Amino acid sequence: MKASAAQPGFLQAPRFRSYNKPLYRLAHWPIWIFVFFIAPGPLTFDLIERGFDARMILWLGVVLLGTAIAGWRGCLPGVEPKPYILRFTEDKPNPWYRRICYTAAWSDLISFAVLNFAGLSYATLTGEWRLRQIYERAYFPLAIALWICGLLGVLPRVRSSTKGEGTERRYFYGAVWAVCAAEPILGILWKTLPRTHGADIAKLVVFTGVLAGMGLAARLGWLPRTRPIVAGEWAISD
Repeated sequence: MKASAAQPGFLQAPRFRSYNKPLYRLAHWPIWIFVFFIAPGPLTFDLIERGFDARMILWLGVVLLGTAIAGWRGCLPGVEPKPYILRFTEDKPNPWYRRICYTAAWSDLISFAVLNFAGLSYATLTGEWRLRQIYERAYFPLAIALWICGLLGVLPRVRSSTKGEGTERRYFYGAVWAVCAAEPILGILWKTLPRTHGADIAKLVVFTGVLAGMGLAARLGWLPRTRPIVAGEWAISD
């Protein structure tokens, strides 16, 4: 059988974009604004409970200015002038800005999920809410511990090399999908359900169930950017 004319094209290396379009770069900026804006957890707790105040407006201004400068210089993931990683197993130095940004993101994801779970569990067991006290006493110790883990390069996507990106990105986006689905649902339940012991149990069950369900879906590769990676596979990774 004769080879088709299109066959040789499959033997060529895939073509990738050589630069990120301005709209693509701009679309990634709000992600990092949000990541750094919610980093001071107790202030974020006050924001959700009472709304904006002078402290949060000042902090938002600092974050906007800092991320704008970093983005303009191409020092935010996805806001770079061109893609940094083209291959999942590519052994390249992991720039400091990627390590800082993903450390901050991991800190947000883990800290808020763990503390909200702790608050729900405490309310379910005792019938009393101590979530504010939990945030005031435990948020920064937990966040600082995660920042140290990022500094030491023991968190996915914050290691000194990008060689494990193919697997590490699955962990990261799996966590993003799970927490970003569970937290808004918990917020809706918090606003709509009555303040009863039965409602507290329901919140805990739903919150835990969403985290577990989304985590399982990510593990199975059903969610975007969480599918199993083939060694040496080509891809563009932000």
